[in-house]
Formats: sequence, C-alpha cells, structure tokens
Amino acid sequence: MSETVLSIRQGNAIEPRLDELAHLRITVFRDFPYLYDGSFDYEANYLRRYAECPDSLFVLAEDGDALVGAATGMPLAEDVEEFRTPFEQAGFDVGSVFYYGESVLLPSYRGRGIGKAFLAERERHAARRGFATVAFCAVERPDDHPLKPEGYVPLHGFWRSQGYERHPELATTFRWKDIGEPEETDKPMVFWLKSLA
Repeated sequence: MSETVLSIRQGNAIEPRLDELAHLRITVFRDFPYLYDGSFDYEANYLRRYAECPDSLFVLAEDGDALVGAATGMPLAEDVEEFRTPFEQAGFDVGSVFYYGESVLLPSYRGRGIGKAFLAERERHAARRGFATVAFCAVERPDDHPLKPEGYVPLHGFWRSQGYERHPELATTFRWKDIGEPEETDKPMVFWLKSLA
C-alpha cells in the first residue's frame, strides 16, 4: 500500500496546485450525495476565493506527486452570503467561526484515517487563530433518491464520533447542476458544528 503524506498550504501558497484541486473536486463530487456536474471554470473561480484569503487553509493528501485528497477552510466572515446568513440570523458572531469548505478524497484512499487527519488539522489551525467554533455544511438528499447507491451510509456517524453536532436550525441552500439534469437547482444544506472552547 502506498504512503500518503499530508501537507499544509495557506492562502496563495496553494496557487501551483489549484488546477489539480479543481479536477479533484469535480471527480469526487460526482458521486452521491453531491452528484455534481461541475465545470473547471466554476471550480477555478470558487477555489480562487480561498487562495485570496490569507487565513484560509488547505490540507493536501499526496501520494508521490499526485494529489489524492484535500480539505479546505477559511474564516466564515470571509465566505459567501449563503453560508454566513444562517449564522447571522441565529445571532452568531460570524467572526468567531472557522468554516470548512470541503473534504475530498479519492475512494481508494478512504478508510486510512485521512478524513480524521483533515478534521484535526483544520481544528488546530482554527484554535491557534482564536476561533471559538468550527463548522461545515453537508447536502441532504431524500432517503428515496433514485441515484442513492445500494448500501449507502452517510457520514453522520463519523462526524459525530469526531465531536461534530448536526444543527438543523442552521440551514441554507446552494445551487449546482446535478449529473443528468438540464440546469442548476437549489440543494438543501445543513450545518454541523463543534465548539473549540
């Protein structure tokens, strides 16, 4: 079994790997539950927001020269309205929240503890910078979704085992085009939080 090494980048230090990261996101997010029919141009623009934020974090999983996984994060106050608004409406100080953009990992590298390492590295980064809370949001698909694979198990149990709690009162929608669909549609997203206090 090949060895996977984690490396850390902040802000624009990710520039040399942005194209690889864009392709990785498109590949991983095609699978259920995201079913994302992504475009490289959109991905490049999305990731540029993180690259332009000096307090962003990229945790890269590399097998030799190949990028096989990545996790991102940035201060929630620097992120888009769709993610900030539910916290503002609930009375949170968005300046105290560090937001996780995504964790993507090729299927053949799962089950090796890399997902736990992604969470731990982002928690350390957030704690060192004085954030009180870390958060991410996940798409929620109906149980009877026609493209749900047989035997699919959501990651809720894993996230709970790492100290994260689902907060259905903190919800948003985000638009993207599903595989096989003609246009973008709103997807329901629910936030998961962990206190660092």
